[in-house]
Amino acid sequence: MAQLAWLIPVLPLMAALIITFLGHRLPGRGDRVGIAAVAVAFVLSVGVLLDAAGGAVASGGVTWAVHGDQALRLGYEVRGLEALMLVIVTFVSLMVHIYSVEYMHGDVRYKRYFAVLSLFTFSMLGLVLADNLLFLFVFWELVGLCSYLLIGHWYEDPANVRAANKAFLTTRVGDVGMFVGIMLLFAQAGSFRFADIAASVAAGQVSPAALTAAAILIFAGAAGKSAQFPLHVWLPDAMAGPTPASALIHAATMVAAGVYLVAKAFAIFAASAAAMSVVAWVGAVTALFAATLAVVMDDIKRVLAYSTVSQLGFMMAALGVGAYTAAMFHLTTHAFFKALLFLASGSVIHATGTQNMHEMGGLFRKLPITGWTWLVGAGALIGIPPLSGFWSKEEILIDALAANPAVFWMLLAAALLTAFYTTRATYMTFFGRPRNEAAYAKAHEGGMVMTYPLVILGALAAVAGFFAGPFSELVYYGHPHRAPFNPFVFAAATAAWVPGVLAALAVYKYDLVSRAALIRAFYPIWRLLKQRYYIDDAYNLVFVRGSLALAGIAAWFDKYVIDGIVNGVAWATGKLSESVGDFDSGVVDGAVNGIAGAFVAGGRLLRRAQTGFFQSYALAAFLGLVAGLVILVIGG
Repeated sequence: MAQLAWLIPVLPLMAALIITFLGHRLPGRGDRVGIAAVAVAFVLSVGVLLDAAGGAVASGGVTWAVHGDQALRLGYEVRGLEALMLVIVTFVSLMVHIYSVEYMHGDVRYKRYFAVLSLFTFSMLGLVLADNLLFLFVFWELVGLCSYLLIGHWYEDPANVRAANKAFLTTRVGDVGMFVGIMLLFAQAGSFRFADIAASVAAGQVSPAALTAAAILIFAGAAGKSAQFPLHVWLPDAMAGPTPASALIHAATMVAAGVYLVAKAFAIFAASAAAMSVVAWVGAVTALFAATLAVVMDDIKRVLAYSTVSQLGFMMAALGVGAYTAAMFHLTTHAFFKALLFLASGSVIHATGTQNMHEMGGLFRKLPITGWTWLVGAGALIGIPPLSGFWSKEEILIDALAANPAVFWMLLAAALLTAFYTTRATYMTFFGRPRNEAAYAKAHEGGMVMTYPLVILGALAAVAGFFAGPFSELVYYGHPHRAPFNPFVFAAATAAWVPGVLAALAVYKYDLVSRAALIRAFYPIWRLLKQRYYIDDAYNLVFVRGSLALAGIAAWFDKYVIDGIVNGVAWATGKLSESVGDFDSGVVDGAVNGIAGAFVAGGRLLRRAQTGFFQSYALAAFLGLVAGLVILVIGG
């Protein structure tokens, strides 16, 4: 089965083409084609995973270009890491495809949505299978393009267009660095293939300085895709797209791509202590930074968006401290419970017509399936045992404590805030009194097409943590590793989430502490968080307004300096031409015309002299003789 791995991305690609060109003639405008393709791809992926678990390795490829003595190839390879990602991507995509049938029903661009969704799945699967950096980069950009199309799906709203542009441009910043890093590695190792580069690094054929620079530059691309600080700003705005697409982006495709890239190229990072430190610190800072922002968000999707940024920070920090297996295990459990939470939030939004949690409340009674599954996903996100998030997060904390205690304490603080904002969102949405009677009155549970994916994802979010042992035997770097149980970390993790949950309940359920009083007491901090540390404003001032100002200066310089010089030269040339023209017509032409006129006048005189009478000619000869004598006499 592993040898058929190349077929897995081909299926959603074919679906995208069929929906695009024939969708309007097919039942459901082609949605069933997309679902069937992803379902078959998922079955194949499970087969590949089982083969990989048994130790199977598959690879293949074709040469598509030759550069000097280097052959550039389109190739794939499948080991434990790739097989795991194939299952995650196809499974979450399948759930999102099914859920979208009802959620997107009646949408004006329904066919286009499913075509792009299939293309998005194809792009991510191609990225997973790529055996070299250049091939991966092609799919990397395709993923960015698809996310742009999905975020701006409802492009009639200028805000959606701005969000799509923001995501596209921000991630391009990291991609430029990544491309430079890839070229630097190619110059050093002479190959784009991960295996060849790893061998060159192990053999010491890549200089340490170049290796560190290349690793950090590649990490810039990963930071952009996975929304790590300071390139995190695009992800919360990406909520402008349809909620099922947000679930796919946040759980299995675009944002996971950055973490996957670091894991895939781990041989490069592991050889540079400086690069590993950068990854660890950026991840830890992002985890804590994003968690503080999620605390004050009122939009349920934005809470989840900042939560995603924070959890991705956990994964990056884990990779940075060498916790390879723990990082990928958290990526796996996070894919399940974050997809669940996004689809559950979509169910709430679909039922109430609002994303503002201050207009919700009491929805558990109206949406019991959504409510129960949300509770499972929220518990996993908080890290409540025995739900999946507890196991994966605890393994990260254990490895972080052993490798870098400062990173450990930062992640622990982020875990405390995670418990607070998740409990806050849960209570404001599903419990308490309804704060918008109209929204509450019309709220009702979605159909089976929407609720079944929630139940399936909820089940996986609950039990996936129990597979930590087999997971560590499948996905590892070097040799299998699983962090041993650490009583101190368990106690610290518990001491983090329990106060977080209790503090949120004290404020939002029991009113032991007034929310208004808290805001008044900490208004400067609250305002700072509400304004997202003014980072977006700073970027807008420096990069957007700065670019506009620079463009204005360039336009002024072009208009008044460049155009002035050009116009001055043109004016001088015109005047010179006029002078030359005047000289030509007045002097040169005048002289020529004067000579011609003199000859004409002379001719006329001579013509009169030619009378044909002898007397006239005799008279002229006589006068000439007289004139000659006079001249001789006068001249002496």
